Parts: sequence; structure tokens; C-alpha cells
Amino acid sequence: MEINNKIILFIPCYNCQDQIPRVLNSLKENDNYKKFAEILIIDNRSSDRTVEKSISAVKSLELYNAAVYTNSTNVGLGGTHKMAFRHAQQVNATHIAVLHGDDQGNINDLISLIDSQQINVYDCCLGSRFSHDSRLMGYAKLRIFGNYIFNLIYSVCSFHLVKDLGAGLNIYQVPAIADARILKFSNDLTFNCFLLLYSISQKQKIRYFPVEWREDDQISNVKLFSQAIRTLKIAVNYLFNGLNGLMAIGDNTIDFDNVSLEEKYKWNNSND
Repeated sequence: MEINNKIILFIPCYNCQDQIPRVLNSLKENDNYKKFAEILIIDNRSSDRTVEKSISAVKSLELYNAAVYTNSTNVGLGGTHKMAFRHAQQVNATHIAVLHGDDQGNINDLISLIDSQQINVYDCCLGSRFSHDSRLMGYAKLRIFGNYIFNLIYSVCSFHLVKDLGAGLNIYQVPAIADARILKFSNDLTFNCFLLLYSISQKQKIRYFPVEWREDDQISNVKLFSQAIRTLKIAVNYLFNGLNGLMAIGDNTIDFDNVSLEEKYKWNNSND
């Protein structure tokens, strides 16, 4: 029996003016955008024309269920996830999907899971760049090796097979991300590490799925050495202290009274 889902597609953006039009165009292909009740594009105070390019693409592609927002202040990638998770709960969505706005992932890898209803079987379905059938294009061999090492470290520290720490193409059942403790996880690029270990600690049903992943004209916001040290610290803290260890080194709760989503464009508001 087919279940009627209300899925929010959340697209976090930061300085990806050249990539976001391609991402949105991929939603128009095969009417992919119709799989979602809402397309939530959130820009985290980019210094380029990401917002303008997003609005232009939504208009030209006639993505009637899309809206473009900016955070009222820069809250990092993790903080932007928290803003989107809160929105999904407020609108009573059943699922929230994540597709990064830098055009490294392929939305079609997620569409197949939605069509097969597998998203209703698992608490979260996580894209893995390192699954057997994944396709990597332009990804440096050194970075691939480094990711394998960290996958192994996280597998050992969590006593659970980890195939990717965060590929930027995921989908969650909303109850799985509704725990207020998630709000205390780091607001930076390591948020997915926290969220993954949280899911493992709660014995959630996790499925990794293969993805197509490419690097061409993307601008990386990762400082490799400091990111690696922090990522390692998160795993070690979890090994010795479990979920409490994550809470101790995260503690980046967002004050929703002072941080908000500022609407920049909404199709329904402009085309009634």
C-alpha cells in the first residue's frame, strides 16, 4: 500500500552562485520537483549572488513549490540544518530530504528511494560516496583515502558500520530528527558527524545508498587539517562518553527568538 508522504526538500546554500541553477534545473528534469510538498532553499548569508541566482532559477523553471530564504545571521551548515528541521516540524512534514546546493550530488539517487517507498522503512537514508555502486567523478584520491580512514574510525568508535560521514544527500523521517538534543550539536560542518552518531546511539534504522558524486567547479569551505582533528575528536568523545560526549563538545543551541528565516522569494506569494 502506498503511503502519502509530505516531504520537504531542503537545499542549504553558501557561495554557490554557479552551481545552484544546475541543482534547481535537475529538479525540473523528469518533474522531480513534484515529489516534494515544498522545496526549501536556505542561503546562509552568502557573499556572492547565490540568492539572486536561486530566485531567477525558481522563476524561469516555474518551480511552484519552491521558496528562497536567508538566515538572519550566519549560523553555519549545522545551524542551517536546525532551521530546516524546525520548519519541517512546524509544517507537519513526514520527511525532510537534504540536497546540498553545490551540485555535487544527484537528486535522482534520492528519487528512486522515494518512489520505492523505502523512505518509510528506515528512519534515515544516507547517501554514501563509498558504497559499492557509487560513482565518484573528479574526487581526489587522497580525499577518498582519508574518507575511508574516517569511516573506519567511526565504525570502530560507534560499533556500527559507517559508510560515509556526510555526503550531502540524505532523507530523514521527521520524528527521527525532532529530539531537542539535536539543537545542541555543532553548528559547523561537523554537524552531520554528530547527527550520524546520534542516530546510531538511538538505534535508528539507517540505510546507506549509493550516489553519484562529482567535483568540478565547487568551492570548498573545508579547512582540511582543523576539520580532520575536530572530526576525530567527535568520534573519540563518543567512544568514551556516548551521547553525553557529543552534548559536551557540541553545545551550539540556536536561540530561535533571535535567529529566523527571512523570506526572499516564494512562488505562491508572487504568482497568486
